[in-house]
Amino acid sequence: MTTQQLLILIAVLIVLVLAVAGILVAVRKRRSQGDSTRPGRVQESDDGRSSLSPESATAAAKSRAEGQPGASPAASSADQGVQSASPASGASPNPDASTGSAGSAGSVDSRESSQSSSVGQVASSSQEELAHPEASASRMTRLKARLAKSPNPFGKALFAILTKDHLSESDWEDVEDTLLMADVGAEASEQLVKQLRDDARITGQKDPAAVRRGLRQRLIDLVDPDMDRTLAAARPQANRPSVIIMVGVNGTGKTTTAGKLARLFVADGKSVVMGAADTFRAAAADQLETWGGKVGVPVVRSDRDGADPASVAFEAAERAKNDHADVLIVDTAGRLQNKANLMDQLGKIRRVIEKNLPVDEVLLVLDATTGQNGMIQAKVFAQAIGVTGIVLTKLDGSAKGGIVISVQRELGVPVKLVGLGEGPDDLAVFDPESFVDGILGDE
Repeated sequence: MTTQQLLILIAVLIVLVLAVAGILVAVRKRRSQGDSTRPGRVQESDDGRSSLSPESATAAAKSRAEGQPGASPAASSADQGVQSASPASGASPNPDASTGSAGSAGSVDSRESSQSSSVGQVASSSQEELAHPEASASRMTRLKARLAKSPNPFGKALFAILTKDHLSESDWEDVEDTLLMADVGAEASEQLVKQLRDDARITGQKDPAAVRRGLRQRLIDLVDPDMDRTLAAARPQANRPSVIIMVGVNGTGKTTTAGKLARLFVADGKSVVMGAADTFRAAAADQLETWGGKVGVPVVRSDRDGADPASVAFEAAERAKNDHADVLIVDTAGRLQNKANLMDQLGKIRRVIEKNLPVDEVLLVLDATTGQNGMIQAKVFAQAIGVTGIVLTKLDGSAKGGIVISVQRELGVPVKLVGLGEGPDDLAVFDPESFVDGILGDE
């Protein structure tokens, strides 16, 4: 490189450095001008002393004139945020507020009185927002009507066949096929067909009303009205708290059913605590908390995802015991890495709870639309944790009401609750006669 080329390169570098320096000075000046116009900005005077900007000085003067402490707007907002975040705590929203030098003692008393009034209003508003669940006595009547309007209940199909003038062998085969398609089960279907063929009230009668009465009675006998379907918590000598563990695979509506069950107990005047022991599914605890919040039921949950579900169940049992609650409902996971892991976890949850309280009820939630797959699930859970009752959900969405009969025969435990619909009160204690009347439809 020649001397002339070197001089040109140096000159170009000097020009670039001066340009960058000019840009930086301009940016800094613009920022300084912008900051000086903001309310509450502390400005530095020529003599080196700091002072509030004109806007802030005006605001402070106005605040003093109204008898309020001369705090900055930011501090005032912070105080209000703490108060709204914990309205029921009863503690002072800002511990430093009572020691502030600005403002008179009278203004402090006024603020405290205003805060107390605000807390009372929040509590009153929260109380008013609590839902009033439908009483259990009226639920089955409403749900029976909904079941009668559901698509293709198998009772109607049976009734249509049996009211023919003459029943051929193929008609009886259609009866058996209808029962099998409704998931009544092979053994129960064969038994019912035999009873109907031998029953003179059915084979010898052409009157539809008589046929319906005979069919109704046979179906009620299959559903078995003599089974004790009373929830343990509703019995006169029930433990207090009465512990219910909800089990079932994900997708059957297990967590939703736990929330609806809490509403059912609240409607009957019982106090309830819920435990969110399904820590595998992140949204389960939030979902349960939403259900509890609507009826004023506390929910014990972990602050972190993937926590030990047994520890959550233990804490829930402690809470229910200390609160003298009538019922504790513990929701559990329905899916883990493998079946053995899930069943081991359920067993551990039960053992941990029983260190504090006896477990009175284990309710298995089954989706009625899953048919025989639901039967396989039922057997697995029954072997792992000892099921005491069945909850059938989505019973209004299919013609598979016969699963009521097959699951009871397979497990030897009763269907205790049925869910028909998405509403918060669409859960009712199972009644065999109302169920049969629903699937047969109106006369």
